[in-house]
Parts: sequence; C-alpha cells; structure tokens
Amino acid sequence: MSQTPPPPPAPGPNSYTTLAAGADFRHELTIKRSRFITVLRRVADEEEARALVAGLRREFYDARHHCSAFVLGADRRVQRSNDDGEPSGTAGLPMLDALLKRETRRSPAATAADLSDACAVVVRYFGGVLLGAGGLGRAYSESVSAAVDLAPLVRRDRMQLFTIAAPHAAAGRLENELRSAGYVMTGNGYDAVNTQVGLAMPDDADVIAAAQERLASLTAGQGTLAPAGLDWVDTPLPRC
Repeated sequence: MSQTPPPPPAPGPNSYTTLAAGADFRHELTIKRSRFITVLRRVADEEEARALVAGLRREFYDARHHCSAFVLGADRRVQRSNDDGEPSGTAGLPMLDALLKRETRRSPAATAADLSDACAVVVRYFGGVLLGAGGLGRAYSESVSAAVDLAPLVRRDRMQLFTIAAPHAAAGRLENELRSAGYVMTGNGYDAVNTQVGLAMPDDADVIAAAQERLASLTAGQGTLAPAGLDWVDTPLPRC
C-alpha cells in the first residue's frame, strides 16, 4: 500500500544578523584588575570557531582562561559554550547568552534577537581579586555585549537572484530605475544583443511579483525576470 510522502521541511529564516566578514574584532575591559580581552569572528561552522580558540590559545599562551561561545546557522540551531576552567556556568553560558540576546533594529518600531554565525572568545588575565560566581558571570557577559555593540555588523538576507535582458542602449536607464527603487544590483553581463542586468531580492513570492509588475511598467511589458539562483547577500547595518 502506498504511503503519503511527508511534507517538505519548512524553510528556515530568510534573514539574520552577523558580523562583517574579514578581520577579527577585539575589545578589552578591565574589571577589578582582571583583563578581559574579547575577540569576535564571523564563522561558518564549528571547525572555524574551534580554530579561533586554538589560535588565541597560542597567541595568549600565558593567560589563565580562554572561554568561548558560538552560535551558527540562520535558525541558530547550533549553540556551544566552554568555561575553560572557570567555575561551571560562570563564563561560557553568560557569553552565549550575550550573543543570543543581542538585538538588532529591523525597523523603526521593531527589534530582533537574531545574531548568528558568530564566535566570541574571552581571554582572561587574572588580576588577583576574586569576583565570585555572580561577578564572573556579569564580567563575561558584559565583555561580550560591549564588544558586539561596537563591532561592525551586517544583515544577511537569503535572496533570489535574477537577470533581465535589456538592449544595451536601455540597460543603463533600467538599472538606475531599479537601484533607485531600492533593489540590490549584482552586476551585469553582456552578449552581442543585450545587457544582462543582475539584481537580487528577498526570497518572498509577493516581493518578486511586485518586482515583475514594476519591470513591466518600466519596459512596456518587454522585460522578464530570469531566475539565476539563490544566495545569501550581506547589507551593512548602521551603527545605533
């Protein structure tokens, strides 16, 4: 007897916040003579996160602790933390909590806690003053929160990619019109007859339908969105 196939899995989030790609971001706090050096890096997987920890162990070889936390994936499903010798629950978990609770303004009226693909390592040089469990937790949390607040962040959107074939003479005007309307332009290709104008937009059926309507009005019904794949696109976030 045939069985009804299971429904396809629900798509994950289409957008989240992450660190800007490139160099690590570093920030230092001194709390009761202990130095807390936070290093943030954008990471794609657990291997990259663990490589950051290993590298900092070599760089700061004389530090007492190299505590870490990271969160991965648009759905933030992968979450890990490590106290690295601090009393259990006083370092890694507060650091992870600081990453998970960091809110990004998505609109003038709404914020979202959606930071991901981020690894934080806090290198601690003990200053001789015991902080106690509560003090340690606050110190590690504050160290990460302060670093993230100052770090360059981007919004990462899952975007549908398209091309539009336009006569060479009309392509520049069409590209300017689309850019002025807020579309993300991804570069052009060329053949003997047409310019292939590239653009990206959110992976949302309503947005794509509205874009096709706008394109029709700009090209007297001649322009067509040709699908060119799906990719994640970074957009810098303004500093609050």
